[in-house]
Amino acid sequence: MPIHPPRFLRRPWAAAGAALALALSLLVVVPASGSGMASGCRVDYTVNEWTGGYTAQVRITNTGSALSDWRLTWTYDGDRHVTSAWNATVTQTGHSVTAVNTAWNGVLAGGGTVDFGVQGTWQAADSVPGDFTLNGVSCGGDVTSPPTTPPPTTPPPTTPPSAECGDAAVCEDFEDQAGPAPAGNWRFTAPDCQGTGTAAVDTEVAHSGTRSLRLDGRAGYCNHAFVAATADLSSVGPVLHVRMWVRHTTALPAAHVTFVSMPDSSQGGRALRIGGQNGALQWNRESDDATLPAQSPVGVGLSRPLPTGSWQCLRFAVDTSAPELDTWLNDEQVPGLHADGVPTQDVDDQWLSRTTPPRPTALRLGWESYGTGDDTLWFDDVVVGSSPVGC
Repeated sequence: MPIHPPRFLRRPWAAAGAALALALSLLVVVPASGSGMASGCRVDYTVNEWTGGYTAQVRITNTGSALSDWRLTWTYDGDRHVTSAWNATVTQTGHSVTAVNTAWNGVLAGGGTVDFGVQGTWQAADSVPGDFTLNGVSCGGDVTSPPTTPPPTTPPPTTPPSAECGDAAVCEDFEDQAGPAPAGNWRFTAPDCQGTGTAAVDTEVAHSGTRSLRLDGRAGYCNHAFVAATADLSSVGPVLHVRMWVRHTTALPAAHVTFVSMPDSSQGGRALRIGGQNGALQWNRESDDATLPAQSPVGVGLSRPLPTGSWQCLRFAVDTSAPELDTWLNDEQVPGLHADGVPTQDVDDQWLSRTTPPRPTALRLGWESYGTGDDTLWFDDVVVGSSPVGC
């Protein structure tokens, strides 16, 4: 079933940050060569990379006849290595990479598109792949590639939240925090039970300015460590928009973890939570432990990992008048973290079991592990209000 954007979805904001972004578009039309073969294709390959790692978003446009399944191949000329993927089964042998459709996105109509992504590692610089082949037919025709921009030697300037969030209920870049412990509008808290996790104001790592909020989260149940904003969010809405920059050290584990927790009056104060499970981002509702997406292979594949070692822009919108919410990672909507009230298999199977709209009343940033998983996280440039703020 297609995923429909919620009624409160806004026009995406332009992404910003220090990640290097490269884009490649290829277009060619060639004669069909048999049933199930591509007669023409276009591939848009967009890569975001940081030291030692990268993600790439791949869009296939079928400019020929309809396909009942698809198989895309390409070659890396450097040392890139795919470690995970979503919306496709991706394998790599040497420099050769093969992506095959999943059970739910194999049909590709003429003029239709399909998107999938990969995450991986790299050490030496290399070029963007240009030898895409769809179902055995080369997409290598006239190639147009925008000029690439070398990675900056220093992070680009960012606009401080105070200049962009207007009358938001929370507008925090942590520059007024003297440290070492959070103070003022932020307080350390362990909502259920406290362990060895710690929080501090960091003066060495920041997305903008010279300060950020650092959480050293520890594994093990009841090892909760959060910093809570003192602002009351109970009247923010009808859609509550949150934008934050987050950086973390260790990939999301298979076990369930949480790094954003919002007390929810519709759940009697239990939390609406953002974290991860099975290596990908997820929402979790504390009162009934429902997850978004469903933790099936298909559902997890519709979410995204949270890249490590670099600042990531996380945005979400929670509708307080309907059981709807949406999520963006670096201004890309995450299909599996989207609930619009229309049932979508492997996404909102559990989520729609509750029809009461959420009503978050506060914001907590930190780390909560329910089994395994240490992590060190930084938060910066946090905005919460009734209007969206882009990355």
